[in-house]
Amino acid sequence: MNDGPVDGGKTPKKERMRFVSAEQVAQLAGVSRSAVSRTFTPGASVAPATREKVLQAAQELGYHVNDLARGVLANQSRLVGIVATRPEVGFRAHLAAALAKSLIKRGSIPILINTGQTEDELLAAQKMLIGHRAEAIIILSGSPPASFFELAQRNGQPLVVIGRSEPDADHVRAGNSEASRKAATAFYESGRRRLAVIGSNTGTPSIVERESAFLSTAESLGVSVVVGRGSDSDYDGGVTAGRALFSEAINPDAVFCANDQIAFGLMDVLRLEMQLRIPEDVAVIGFDDVPESSWLSYRLTTFRQDPLTMALRAVALMERRLENPDAPPGYERVIPELVIRQSFRP
Repeated sequence: MNDGPVDGGKTPKKERMRFVSAEQVAQLAGVSRSAVSRTFTPGASVAPATREKVLQAAQELGYHVNDLARGVLANQSRLVGIVATRPEVGFRAHLAAALAKSLIKRGSIPILINTGQTEDELLAAQKMLIGHRAEAIIILSGSPPASFFELAQRNGQPLVVIGRSEPDADHVRAGNSEASRKAATAFYESGRRRLAVIGSNTGTPSIVERESAFLSTAESLGVSVVVGRGSDSDYDGGVTAGRALFSEAINPDAVFCANDQIAFGLMDVLRLEMQLRIPEDVAVIGFDDVPESSWLSYRLTTFRQDPLTMALRAVALMERRLENPDAPPGYERVIPELVIRQSFRP
């Protein structure tokens, strides 16, 4: 018995996706196509009775406005690009989520571009967003080259940079130096004298600023500091730097970590490999206050960056730039708050 196709050997074509059209809404509502368009255009004039008919028909059919088509006609979409390297890691993941939530609330469409930090990778991401007429770009990481800003300016595309200062862009930064100085002072006032700071070899502006401020403050207090760095500012980097620091004869009694991921790696090395007690033998302070910081395994004292606050500041800068393209660059600085837990109690 032949179980093959019954249509002469032809495989049925897959039906194309068809969205409900404005014309279908007009037909069901018994109105013109232009009446449907006016109903879904903010501020357009349409009779209340007509509006009610259109809305009822649209609900029945499941109709939604074609925002993509509108964006093409207006030469601008509601897309906002979020450009980040490894957006799934640490504080960056929570910041990306907060940005997406804030952008959706204002009616924008966030699009996450997971890219690297090289010039070619960043420019490729930017060209993609310009090609799709994104109304703005928010950069969470990487060091954009001058050509990145020049291309954005030629296209009138606003840029907001989080975590670094750029002369030609609006930017949001954490109070890295304020927090780092407070960490060094708190260690000193608690009687700790063998201090260390752990950063990473990535050399990002935030990591460098935290390291430098901690070092300069400790030196002004007459205390020397040992510097440890992992290959990256993550858990593995904390493990590597922790092993190196405590294999020496120095044995710090207090360590400031440039972020919480580094602190987690360090703490596991101290307890599980070095059999040291936290905070009795070694006090630890982190930076970010990601949710894992409050876990019973860590209970990390750390500086809290509020991702929602930073996201709202970034979106506000973006809106300001869209309203006034010629305004001078905006600058927002969010000062972190020290959250006291068990790894160090001043």
